[in-house]
Amino acid sequence: MNKKDFRFKQFTVSDFEQIGMPVSTDGVLIGSWAFQSAPDSLLDIGTGSGLLALMCAQRFNLTEITAIDIEPAANHTAQKNFIASPWNKRLKAVLGNILDMDFQIQFDAIICNPPYFTSGEQAHNKQRATARHTNTLDHNELIATLDRLTAPNAKAAFILPKVEGEVFINLAKHHGWQVSRLCSVKPSQKKTVHRLMFELIQTKNEIIPQLESLIIHEQQGYSAEFIALTHEFYLKM
Repeated sequence: MNKKDFRFKQFTVSDFEQIGMPVSTDGVLIGSWAFQSAPDSLLDIGTGSGLLALMCAQRFNLTEITAIDIEPAANHTAQKNFIASPWNKRLKAVLGNILDMDFQIQFDAIICNPPYFTSGEQAHNKQRATARHTNTLDHNELIATLDRLTAPNAKAAFILPKVEGEVFINLAKHHGWQVSRLCSVKPSQKKTVHRLMFELIQTKNEIIPQLESLIIHEQQGYSAEFIALTHEFYLKM
């Protein structure tokens, strides 16, 4: 195996084109946590290596999944990872810009691990910079395009750092989206919340979100709750 391959229990993610961010804890978290029931159709925005699409394909055995990325190298990587997976017939990788792409259908669910840096030095690797900085996927533009992409009562799941996540949620509320689930993530018991995972649903009515919390590490290893969430994917869980 290539040293950049990341093996999960039922599939492998390979970084064929050296896109720079094939697998991350954030990705595994949102891929494990998002959606409590299976959607009929799902769109993975900014798929990169295809991790989230593959995780959702494993979790939901009838869901038809489309994965889009603006980077040709990422698109090629996702295509190869999909073909090598057990679910290749339900996975489709698309090259394009989500802000002007016409899919001809509306999706029941959207999942996204969006770029979140709005300032600071960008990575020299072009693909890594695209994945990490909002210059190619502004959050306000992303939220504004959700209506066009989604069917009635669709849900959209995201993971972001705490501050960026709070701003994103407030922007979403201005567009008529409400939080249906919210999970605050801490690296360890002694550290503060550093990530928010949240699901949005389109409604004009104020709803009470389902609130959750997660601690990743305890003592010298992973917490029981992190293992329970991710054990279907990580090899050694």
